[in-house]
Amino acid sequence: MKKFVVTITREFGSLGRPIAKRLSELLNVEYYDRDIVETAAKKMNLPVSVISSEEEKKSTFFKMLFPLGTESVEQQKKIFETQAKIIYDLAARESCIIVGRCADYVLEDEPNAIHVYIYSSYADRLANCVGKLGMKKAEAQRMITEVDKARLAYHKYFANYAPGDPKHKHLIINSGLLDVEGTAQALAAIVRVKFGETMMLEQEKEE
Repeated sequence: MKKFVVTITREFGSLGRPIAKRLSELLNVEYYDRDIVETAAKKMNLPVSVISSEEEKKSTFFKMLFPLGTESVEQQKKIFETQAKIIYDLAARESCIIVGRCADYVLEDEPNAIHVYIYSSYADRLANCVGKLGMKKAEAQRMITEVDKARLAYHKYFANYAPGDPKHKHLIINSGLLDVEGTAQALAAIVRVKFGETMMLEQEKEE
């Protein structure tokens, strides 16, 4: 199978992270998410908590840490540039799954990339947070609102479009339809068809 990369952006509570992890297992490739944050932190000699805060709580973090809003913008740009370089290097080196970090935007010109957006209904996301993630209902409701808002702000700031914008996605899938395993299996099948494994298997059978 050809070298490929799958980027995944997702709504909070849509189970995008476990789907991405399971997809990496099905395709036998690496899965990158928090690893990118940790690598960027090491390169920039910053605590992981600082990078995480600036990614997920951009506006609030700016006001709290840098009230004048000057150094914070420069810091945010440096973090983004560092993570973008890491994403470029990963995609050039190996087949992989990359979650978040505006990877769809960073790799928009990568011909062997599939850009996926995972969403689900509010009711399903709330049920996932309470049931599978073990949150209290009030906490889940707050997190859905706050994290979605933060991810939207972060993505629009750097990519200049929303994370689920269909003009910048190859696939938009409702995880509530097939749950984690089914969604991962469906995505794996598409990757195999796109990058040749299915065709190779059929040719081997014919021979």
